[in-house]
Amino acid sequence: MNTKDIYLVDLNPTKGAEINKARPCIIVSNDDVGVLPLKIVVPLIGYKEHHNKSWLVKIEPTKNTGLSKDSTADPMHIRSVSHDRILKKIGYIDDSTYLKLKDAIKVVLDLQYA
Repeated sequence: MNTKDIYLVDLNPTKGAEINKARPCIIVSNDDVGVLPLKIVVPLIGYKEHHNKSWLVKIEPTKNTGLSKDSTADPMHIRSVSHDRILKKIGYIDDSTYLKLKDAIKVVLDLQYA
């Protein structure tokens, strides 16, 4: 499990408006940080035309991503998950997409100028 990998992750149980069910997530935690069996992930949702916000990143289905449809990485739902929730590897994103995702995370966490 490494940064930029896409895994199917069981996000249940959830509360309120949290993204739920088993869904693809991109691992964004630093591979060299942490001693607990946790990973920080950004969940993917189905892509919609109105997803043209600065904090949303379109992820296209390719051989590398392993996705079957256009998806959106939504850093508003970034969270840490136990390794027990991580089910199976689907694919990975390329460096260019990962840089876009890092920028989107900076927007959500208000780290643009940090």
